[in-house]
Amino acid sequence: MAARLRDEAAQPQDAVVTTGPTKDTQIIAIYGKGGIGKSFTLANLSYMMAQQGKKVLLIGCDPKSDTTSLLFGGKACPTIIETSSRKKAAGEEVKIGDVCFKRDGVYAMELGGPEVGRGCGGRGIIHGFELLEKLGFHDWGFDFVLLDFLGDVVCGGFGLPIARDMCQKVIVVGSNDLQSLYVANNVCSAVEYFRKLGGNVGVAGMVINKDDGTGEAQAFCDKVGIPVLAAIPAHDDIRKKSANYEIIGRPGDVWAPLFEELGLNVSEAPPVRPAPLTQDALLGLFSSESTGRDVVLVPATLEDMCGPSALKKATLEVVYDQV
Repeated sequence: MAARLRDEAAQPQDAVVTTGPTKDTQIIAIYGKGGIGKSFTLANLSYMMAQQGKKVLLIGCDPKSDTTSLLFGGKACPTIIETSSRKKAAGEEVKIGDVCFKRDGVYAMELGGPEVGRGCGGRGIIHGFELLEKLGFHDWGFDFVLLDFLGDVVCGGFGLPIARDMCQKVIVVGSNDLQSLYVANNVCSAVEYFRKLGGNVGVAGMVINKDDGTGEAQAFCDKVGIPVLAAIPAHDDIRKKSANYEIIGRPGDVWAPLFEELGLNVSEAPPVRPAPLTQDALLGLFSSESTGRDVVLVPATLEDMCGPSALKKATLEVVYDQV
C-alpha cells in the first residue's frame, strides 16, 4: 500500500484544459469552510435559478460527495471518480448518463474523491476535471456551472479554478464566526495572488449563512471590498427543512424571495479584485473576549523545557576569524 501511494504521488499531473467554453457560460466556484452550508446554499440556489429559466449544472468538488444530497432528497449520487474506476475495470467507457442526473431542470454530478488515507483529494479533483473534459465539458450548453469547493483545504487541486482561470468568478459562503471568515479571507488572498500573476478571476461576493445579526461577516465584506449577495438567517424553520432534505428555494415557499434575489445577484454580480485582510485586521472584526487578543506571548526558556537542572551546552557552530 505504501509503495503504491508513493508511486501515485510521484506521477506527473496531466495538464488540465483551461480554454473557455464554446457557449456563453458563467462558471462560478463557490468556496467556504467545511460545514458552513455551501451544499445547502448551492442546492437551493441552483434549484431557484432553474425555476427562473436558467440551465444550471451543479458540480460537487468535495471528497465527501454531499453537494447534491439535498437536491436529490438525501439520495447519494454516483461519483465520477468511483464510476470511472468501475467502468475502467470492466473495460467500458463512462457516459453522461452514468454520472450526471437531473431534477426539475437542475443538472448535477459529484466528482468524488479517495477514501481517507488512500489518496490525495486534490489529485482526485484534477482527475475528475480531466474526465469532465473527455466528456465534452467545454461544449456543454449551460447558462451557469456552479462548482462547490472546500475553502479550508489549500492543496493545488482545490485551488484549480482560481489558479488556472477555469471560472470567471468566485463566491464565498461565510458566517459571523472567525473560522469561516478566516477561510473567506484566504480565498480572497488566493484570488489576489493569482491576479498579480496575470489571472482574471474575481470575487463576486459573499453569501452569509446562519446570519445571527452580529455583523462580523458584513464588516468583513466592507473591509475587503466585496458585496453581500444574500444573508440567510439562522432560523429554526430553515434548519429543520434542511435536515429533512427539503428544498426551500422553490417558488411559493416562504423563503423563495430570498433565493430569487440571490439568483439574480449571483448572475449579475461582477468579479471584483478583493483587498484581503492581515491576520490582525481580521481579528479586529471581533471582540478581544472572542479572540484572545489581550493575551501576551511569553517566550519559553530552556529551563522551562528541561527543568531547573538544565545545562547550557557549548555551541557546535564553527566561527571563522575575521580577515
